[in-house]
Amino acid sequence: MKNKLIISSLASVVLMSLCSCDDFLTQNNSYQANDESFLDSDAAVEATTAPLYNYVWHSFNDKFYYSVGDGRANNLTAPWSNYIYPYTNFTENSLSNGLEDAWGSLYSVVAQSNNTINRIIRYSGPGVSEEAKVQGMAEARFMRGLAYWYIGSIWNCAILYTDTGEKVNDYVCPPNRVTDVMEFAIRDLEYAAANLSKSATNDGRVTCYSAYGILSRVYLSMAGLTTDGIYDGTNIATDYNRGTRNTYYLNLAAKAAEKCIEGPFKLMSDYRDLFKVKTWNNNAESVFQLQWLNGATSAIGWGANNGLSAYFGWSTMVCEVNWGNATYASYDLVREYDDPKDFAMRRHATIATNGEYYEELNVKNGGYTYNVDESGYDNKCNIKKYVIGKLDDNGISYQQSMGVNTYMMRLAEVYLNLAEAILGNNDKTSDETALRYYNAVRQRTGVATKKSITWEDLRKERRIELALEGQYWYDLVRRSYYKRNEVVSYLNTQDRNCSYVYDEKEKCQYALNNAGTGVSQATEASLVFPFSDVDLGRNPQLSSAPVAYEFGEREVTHAQLYN
Repeated sequence: MKNKLIISSLASVVLMSLCSCDDFLTQNNSYQANDESFLDSDAAVEATTAPLYNYVWHSFNDKFYYSVGDGRANNLTAPWSNYIYPYTNFTENSLSNGLEDAWGSLYSVVAQSNNTINRIIRYSGPGVSEEAKVQGMAEARFMRGLAYWYIGSIWNCAILYTDTGEKVNDYVCPPNRVTDVMEFAIRDLEYAAANLSKSATNDGRVTCYSAYGILSRVYLSMAGLTTDGIYDGTNIATDYNRGTRNTYYLNLAAKAAEKCIEGPFKLMSDYRDLFKVKTWNNNAESVFQLQWLNGATSAIGWGANNGLSAYFGWSTMVCEVNWGNATYASYDLVREYDDPKDFAMRRHATIATNGEYYEELNVKNGGYTYNVDESGYDNKCNIKKYVIGKLDDNGISYQQSMGVNTYMMRLAEVYLNLAEAILGNNDKTSDETALRYYNAVRQRTGVATKKSITWEDLRKERRIELALEGQYWYDLVRRSYYKRNEVVSYLNTQDRNCSYVYDEKEKCQYALNNAGTGVSQATEASLVFPFSDVDLGRNPQLSSAPVAYEFGEREVTHAQLYN
């Protein structure tokens, strides 16, 4: 509650900061009344980091989070939504909706993180403890590291910098190499892992275990981008079809995952509870969530609200705003649930299928049964995740302000990261540790365990477990770092924009109706997104060849983190 109040009190000034920026690098630290005023207490430092948990991520979360993470990966079909279908159809260009907002939002995270770090260093008064200063800087570096991982994964390069005040006068510059972006992110997250507290200072705050969890993801990316050994600027992989990854970073990914697992997180016993109002926010499985405020936008302002339900809600019976009737699960995702009995729990929570009953929707009328209480839904499966009901159902859902957080990482992903790291460059594994955690994800949903696993097993498990949580595209990008042709071929064999209809005779209970139209052929270029016209206009050098970033000495060694 204390943390929520701190964030709420800063709402209006942060919002003005984000809305008044001329360029992605001119993000002012104006959630402080005076940028050069001294921080006089540990509480002041905590207040300084609070807006990093929501406002700066808002434009990324609002649409790009799922339009790329799930739309590009073909978990979604949305033929009328111009912030999704260009990415699904491989027809996006520099004018496409979302590119400028996402770039600007992620750089808001970077800029505000930089400002926070430098303000703590320069303006902490004698009333601030050293522990609070280190904790505050580690929180900011956690956020900056995660933002750079997203930037590198989406655009395959980034502009790396640590002082926003200096960079605003020198923002026309070439980007840095993706390997340097990942190294920068790794160093930030390693600093966070070494310096964040073991327990959350307030509800929803990140801990050292949160940093280890994200590191397990970023190390897996770096494993595909480098050849062997620790990154030194020269061991950059150039053969994107070599079929193997750097075992140094695979081992680090396993170690980071194990460190995260040592923490307080645990799998929720019922998968469906992850997406119910009472058990959603900052639950035991949440490694990191964006912390959105609860209330109408007229009360909390714009920028700390989570509006995802409006984009997925298909009816006024299930949502305050229903813009999602024509945004539904792709047939390619529907057919992944090829054993509805085994996958019933996760399918129920993720997509709405014919005859599924939801007690948390339309509560006053005894619940809601899809395609029964309302007709016309036998030719689609609408998105259930993030559709949690109306204000009358749960007391927190307002128009474009659903009152629940965004999952950025759950423990289930960390379990699967560990299994993937152990599988490594092998075709399959029967390793006891890999199987324990892979099977734990399946067992909690009643799915049979396996005695060995392959990459395909992991791919499918990750997709079903994390569907509509903005991750599947990044799984495919990570694979493309060392098996590019395979990924491009996979993208071209997915059923995109297809129509389908309920058919109980089919294994997945839906039959393909018509092939999709308007889809371009995926190529290697489809794995990297264009810069927006606006950002290219501000910095024409964005399109130039990426350059090396000059790193200093490591602040944290791997021996310190893992021995």
